[in-house]
Amino acid sequence: MCAGRAHAGVSGNVVRRHPPWLRRAPRPLLYSVGGVALLAALRVGGNGTPPVAAAVASALPSDAAPSIAAPRVTSAQSAFGESGQLRMRFVRAGERVTFPLDIRGEAIGYRYQWVTAGAETSGDVARPLLDASLVAPLKPGVYELVVTRGDEVSHIRDPKLAVVVPFERKIGASLNGYRIGRYPAEWSERSDLERPPGFLEVHPEDTTRALSAHLRVADFLTHDRQATWPRYAAIDPRVVDKIELVLRELARRRGSAALRFDVRVHSGFRTPLHNAGVEGSARDSRHLYGDAADVAIDADGDGRFTFVDAYQVERAVEWVERLYPALAGGLGVYSSRRWPTPYVHIDARGERKRWRG
Repeated sequence: MCAGRAHAGVSGNVVRRHPPWLRRAPRPLLYSVGGVALLAALRVGGNGTPPVAAAVASALPSDAAPSIAAPRVTSAQSAFGESGQLRMRFVRAGERVTFPLDIRGEAIGYRYQWVTAGAETSGDVARPLLDASLVAPLKPGVYELVVTRGDEVSHIRDPKLAVVVPFERKIGASLNGYRIGRYPAEWSERSDLERPPGFLEVHPEDTTRALSAHLRVADFLTHDRQATWPRYAAIDPRVVDKIELVLRELARRRGSAALRFDVRVHSGFRTPLHNAGVEGSARDSRHLYGDAADVAIDADGDGRFTFVDAYQVERAVEWVERLYPALAGGLGVYSSRRWPTPYVHIDARGERKRWRG
């Protein structure tokens, strides 16, 4: 965390009354649960912040008067990815997640609790905020963070935390009635094949939720003809972050500070069942793992999607991978006459791959 800094565009509303569900919350319970930390960016202020509160530090909003003494809690900028545009993070139930926070004032005596996004009902017990590692809720869903101390309540609405349904809950080829198919790791004798850690459970009202400034949950749903709800999607935030960085680079190249782009996602997550029917798709396509997207971007802002746009996106991807090698991955440019609209495949598999279609 960093001290004495404000982050524009971050929600963190301070009120003076506990909501009814919080007044009924059970006593704090601290679980010792091992897990994978997401976005482990912990910045400690140099203003004498006590070690017990190393997860948080001071931040004074730029539009606030210096005389304001009430503590205010917000998400730290590092919680929004390298691009600063992520709006949702993913974790398995019960795992610990590093959720960077900025707090103005004494960073001790706080408790945190997850609430269901939209419904704002309690999604988990309240726990003491001792460090940057927070315990994720035990039930799959999309949550927001509430941080309290005494009568102070800060509701942090972004980024949201998505608790996925574990891969192990899939029975055969289906998950809760939604047909997914079988992954290569399920039928192959090879032991090095991967599988997604879990799937986001998507109800109709969830489709418009923001993954980032330009991408929505609906962009990653498989384009199959199943009508059942809920549906499920594997989504890796690295590719979402990478696409946002590409858009930022495109804006820089055309000398604009505004990230206004028409972005069309042709294909995000594909179930193995659907992927098997996609012409030319590999059996282990990165779309199966949620870290790939086929996108058409109007890079030059002329209202059309052309091969010139695809070429500019290609150059921007190359530059982003030079700056952020951890986001290296596949880049496929599809600009031939076979396709009605030129588009680009972008993924974050961890190694450089290039092709044209």
